[in-house]
Amino acid sequence: MPSCRIVYIIGFMGSGKSVAGKKLAARLNWSFIDLDRKIEEKAGKTISRIFSEDGEEIFRRIEADVLRSMASATDTVISTGGGTPCFGDNMDFMLETGVTIYLKRTPEQLRKRLAESSHERPLLINITDDRLLDFIREKLAWREKWYKKAVITVCDLKINYTSLLSLVKERLNR
Repeated sequence: MPSCRIVYIIGFMGSGKSVAGKKLAARLNWSFIDLDRKIEEKAGKTISRIFSEDGEEIFRRIEADVLRSMASATDTVISTGGGTPCFGDNMDFMLETGVTIYLKRTPEQLRKRLAESSHERPLLINITDDRLLDFIREKLAWREKWYKKAVITVCDLKINYTSLLSLVKERLNR
């Protein structure tokens, strides 16, 4: 059983991690943290600016530091960035300190969700609309090995929060 009561929501960008995290936190009556917002607070600039000014490597170091600073959180749902589990030992850290939930989406579902906001996402800035689906397929195939380590996987676009809440409580009580 995790020593702290933390739930991490993981998945590809655009999978609905923040929305699901907020809803789950409300149902648990827990706090909600968006890891990307915490990174922006620590860095004093947006994720896009960190990527453009400092590069992805610096971003990933900040991300790992901020993630580890959450280790003592209790009764908290944390929505991570899409790449968070895939760098360093972040996924192992999350598995050791909490319950992980993977919001699994198909490349087609993700493309539909990302098409309108791709200009806001650093990894998608130079990806044209006609290349977006291929990019998602490639990146998702690479990341899937980390995502699949999650304790709970949710494939439904319309999440049944009553069922999810039961699964989370069962995991927390082990």
